[in-house]
Amino acid sequence: MDPQQRLFLQAVWHALEHAGYAPGAVPHKTGVFASSRMSTYPGREALNVTEVAQVKGLQSLMGNDKDYIATRAAYKLNLHGPALSVQTACSSSLVAVHLACESLRAGESDMAVAGGVALSFPQQAGYRYQPGMIFSPDGHCRPFDASAEGTWAGNGLGCVVLRRLRDALLSGDPIISVILSSAVNNDGNRKVGYTAPSVAGQQAVIEEALMLAAIDDRQI
Repeated sequence: MDPQQRLFLQAVWHALEHAGYAPGAVPHKTGVFASSRMSTYPGREALNVTEVAQVKGLQSLMGNDKDYIATRAAYKLNLHGPALSVQTACSSSLVAVHLACESLRAGESDMAVAGGVALSFPQQAGYRYQPGMIFSPDGHCRPFDASAEGTWAGNGLGCVVLRRLRDALLSGDPIISVILSSAVNNDGNRKVGYTAPSVAGQQAVIEEALMLAAIDDRQI
């Protein structure tokens, strides 16, 4: 099994415990909204369509493909709400949180676990720097810094347990923070290239989130 699936399952377990619920015996209809980086685990085998129908091939597929990360958690922990694997590249985990909030608002979930995991193997691997590409020449990220020269993908995971505020208050759940609103959009072709986000697109989605939260940007 890709350690991404195993570690995310453990994170969901710990998140439920931290929220005051016994994993495997959650009383509410609970959804799972999860994201995962593409598997680079050495145990993953390249499969053709005939091997997927065999026992070994099917187990390898389910243990390593990111499509199964949410349903595995729901199965192991007996969660009965929606189980969605969310894949929107760099924004996957935040979009998972957004979809979890929408599921709560719509009433299809009474509680939701949302998050993601990104682990690459081998852990000590580097990369060949190429001028003009997105990766940093020295392997360091310096976000919002004048000396920033590029990015590099790290490793990590995390998830949160979400409920409608009124339900959490009635149940006496530990509340770490409140999500006032969330918004998702796409900037279409209003940008210099496929992988480059546009200022206009980011402005539009921020304005929508502020409008939904009924707050002024000067309050932030």
